[in-house]
Amino acid sequence: MGKLNLSLAVGDYDRTRPLIDGAVQIDGVEPVCMTLSPDEIFFRAFRHAEFDICELSMSSFTVKTADGTCPYIGVPAFPSRAFRHTSIYVRRDRVKAPAGLKGRKIGLPEYQLTANVWARAILQDDFGVKPSDVTWVRGGIEEPGRPEKIALKLPPEIRLESAGEGKTLSGMLDKGEIDGFIAPRAPSCAGKNPHVGWLFPDPTAAAKDYFKRTGIFPIMHLVGVRRILAEKHPWLPAAVLKAFDQAKTLALAKLTDTSATKVTLPFVEEQLKAARELMGQDFWSYGVEANRKQLDIFLRHHHAQGLSSRLVGASELFHPGTHESVRI
Repeated sequence: MGKLNLSLAVGDYDRTRPLIDGAVQIDGVEPVCMTLSPDEIFFRAFRHAEFDICELSMSSFTVKTADGTCPYIGVPAFPSRAFRHTSIYVRRDRVKAPAGLKGRKIGLPEYQLTANVWARAILQDDFGVKPSDVTWVRGGIEEPGRPEKIALKLPPEIRLESAGEGKTLSGMLDKGEIDGFIAPRAPSCAGKNPHVGWLFPDPTAAAKDYFKRTGIFPIMHLVGVRRILAEKHPWLPAAVLKAFDQAKTLALAKLTDTSATKVTLPFVEEQLKAARELMGQDFWSYGVEANRKQLDIFLRHHHAQGLSSRLVGASELFHPGTHESVRI
């Protein structure tokens, strides 16, 4: 019996590169690898389910799972994680503290982006700013007319309006037409306009404090396997998890080898040491149980923010074959 010839679409990260270059194999699979931006993968996956195995937005995946229309089943490998304190920008001439966002207009490229779910969770849990306390303005960051990838039915208390024809969020923030901005990418006006900057003056310190208090390292993306393939080949999701875990292990081993720095930045060894001292050896963990707290908090906020039609349980996101792994 030959291997399955399947498409694999992921971002180009150190933790996925062993899969892309063939250093790590998925058992029973001959992959056709595509290295694409997350934006393109998510758009094509959720609009047309174009890939057999792919990186997925945690938020979009949860929306589709909640309403029973997701073409993918999850694998608890998380190729993207990030503290989102760096994702919140404000007009510093108006907003001096997080509580000052109440009653303001905040731009975002899509309401349902995972980064925005986490940013709103931080604002609500730590500073009492609820999603209903602001007006959300949706539009393209640098190009006008960006749509939501998937249709949303938000509760009436959530005020979401369009940026308007021909307008970009970066331009609106630069001109003062909005008071803040939340997105995974920085607006181009940041660094050019002295009145535009991070909400948190030292977002790294804020993120470290957040982790010390909560133990949460936010999950942005997961891996999905086309559902009809998982039903036909129930061994496949576990094989995918095994391979992604091996790829991450290999990436960390290379990062730990400081004989020649693998990243084009100074102080990599010191940063790795500091991350492990703060967050533990397995700071970028895969698996359901190791991440249950993060998953439960995300899912609770996702539902409370009006994105998922029901409260989804962490375990139902992932194929049963991935809930446990063999130990020797």
